[in-house]
Amino acid sequence: MSEQSTALRETVRRRYAAAAVQVAAGGRACCGPCGVEAGEGFGSPLYAVAERAELPAEAVAASLGCGTPTAVADLHEGEHVLDLGSGGGIDVLLSARRVGPAGRVYGLDMTEDMLALALANQRKAGATNVVFLKGTIEAVPLPARTVDVVISNCVINLSTDKRAVFAEAFRVLAPGGRISVSDVVAEDGLTPAQRAERGDHVGCIAGALSRTEYRRGLAAAGFTDIEITSTHRVADRMHAALIRATKPVVPAGEMASETAGEAASDTASDAVCCGVTDCCGPGERATGPDTATAAREAAN
Repeated sequence: MSEQSTALRETVRRRYAAAAVQVAAGGRACCGPCGVEAGEGFGSPLYAVAERAELPAEAVAASLGCGTPTAVADLHEGEHVLDLGSGGGIDVLLSARRVGPAGRVYGLDMTEDMLALALANQRKAGATNVVFLKGTIEAVPLPARTVDVVISNCVINLSTDKRAVFAEAFRVLAPGGRISVSDVVAEDGLTPAQRAERGDHVGCIAGALSRTEYRRGLAAAGFTDIEITSTHRVADRMHAALIRATKPVVPAGEMASETAGEAASDTASDAVCCGVTDCCGPGERATGPDTATAAREAAN
């Protein structure tokens, strides 16, 4: 990772951490990473009143997204879901209700303060089918073909390596799985320099892809049935959008090569972290996202 990319990631991390601390102290993250007041196309007002009413107040207050990916993800009982950049957990908790006790929802975030807030919200909501993971969306600490649906809410635009994000989303999805995310998208013809004129990277603007770039990035990762639907304007010629795509079912003859590549990637992921905030200890292996944690608790 370049020095510039590292600096941008750290700037994003600090901004999210500050928002989490503000909410934990009883405030509201009304001016989150997107740098706009709630009600201007970002934040909890985008969710239905009934949805907000059934969640902990802190999960709602920490909402910083530009859409409601859970509203169009078409989640089903028993499915496994991954939320990239889960923040305070609003989309994780909504998804957990939809997939039910037989399902599971993973929330992935790189910010300690947000993870602490999300775990507190999980306890308040009584959600037992939720696991929060510490990590980045460019290197997801989950085995291949683990989930049925990948969601995200205005986070992919903040990544400095979107190719890696799309590749990781494709890797962790089971064949036939789908991605359903909300993100900021620029109109075609708007150059990177022009996007930067409309807002900075941590403001969810400068790092946004154009519609064509988004479509090509998903297709390059292997996704099909790509749909990009604008929902509302967030800046001149830039829009919040719902992006949906599918991981095709791999023909039997191609499964062996795909499995070999994913197994190598899984080995690298296992060496990094077993899940939640715990890394693998001596003799431990991540056969599941919370294996190490469970083993330690049992040992204690």
